[in-house]
Amino acid sequence: MGISALTPPTRPEELVETLLEFPDNRLLIGLCGEFDRNLSQVEHQMGVHVLRRGNRLAVIGDKPSRDAAAAVLRGLYARLEAGRGVLAADIDSAIRLGRPMPDRMTGLDQIEMFSPGSVELRTRKKAVEPRTEAQKAYVANLFANELGFGIGPAGTGKTYLAVAVGVTMFIGGMVDKIILSRPAVEAGERLGFLPGDMKEKIDPYMQPLYDALNDFIPQKQLAKLFEEKRIEIAPLAFMRGRTLSNAFVVLDEAQNATTMQMKMFLTRLGEGSRMVITGDRTQVDLPRGTASGLQDAERILAGVKGVSFNYFTSKDVVRHPLVARIIEAYEADDGASG
Repeated sequence: MGISALTPPTRPEELVETLLEFPDNRLLIGLCGEFDRNLSQVEHQMGVHVLRRGNRLAVIGDKPSRDAAAAVLRGLYARLEAGRGVLAADIDSAIRLGRPMPDRMTGLDQIEMFSPGSVELRTRKKAVEPRTEAQKAYVANLFANELGFGIGPAGTGKTYLAVAVGVTMFIGGMVDKIILSRPAVEAGERLGFLPGDMKEKIDPYMQPLYDALNDFIPQKQLAKLFEEKRIEIAPLAFMRGRTLSNAFVVLDEAQNATTMQMKMFLTRLGEGSRMVITGDRTQVDLPRGTASGLQDAERILAGVKGVSFNYFTSKDVVRHPLVARIIEAYEADDGASG
């Protein structure tokens, strides 16, 4: 692709370098990554060149890109100083957020978590960090509001972060139990025809929730919490008639709940509880002509005090980069066909 006549070429005097010094060579090796793959990722995503010169890194490019890349590299080095690793996802997060990575955190004080520049969820197996501004705002709202909605395409971390917040609150004593639910729409009324007992029939539909919990809580502890019913995973239909008090409750795949099911679920909210509803409006599996309870809830609850809505786009996809491109391609096709 040639340079447009309307776009003046970068002047040589603008392509100067910013020199960064890192005193600990061992940490510098971690910052650069094996075969300098971390530096290559910064170069590719930020449009700069990074050269190693002893214990220094020279960042070459135009001034805005240089300054941004320097901030990311300093933040990643600080992360290493705090005893934490640097993975490709951490670099991507630092670049997306446009700021240094969060410093080491102590304790579980949720108020401190949302001081400027630091967001981190502490679970029993690992720390979880929002990787985009939309994810950061979503996590903040889940702590600030009793009812939160996370709406957007697959791969944007809606459910994963909701479960991470629930585990963090559970560990910190803010709630007594965690309840995770989703509609078993694919099975419909045909659950009775599937092999096995009821648990074996519904578990395949609940597996994404099990996967998220396994990421945050050691297996033996998780089994004990299930046995004690301090953590429950159940289909949406099993929520009828319950009052969920002092619990962190997540309804996943909410676009597949009917209007009546959504109203039933929302009215389960009891004293001392928090509730999160996640869904993707583009993946409704309900029978044709059946309204999605998620869309109705958006309309009805807009502006209600204590309810937050957070929206995600393909730019917030944190799975494989190809997932974001697939979502964008489908969105473009929908727009063209519409």
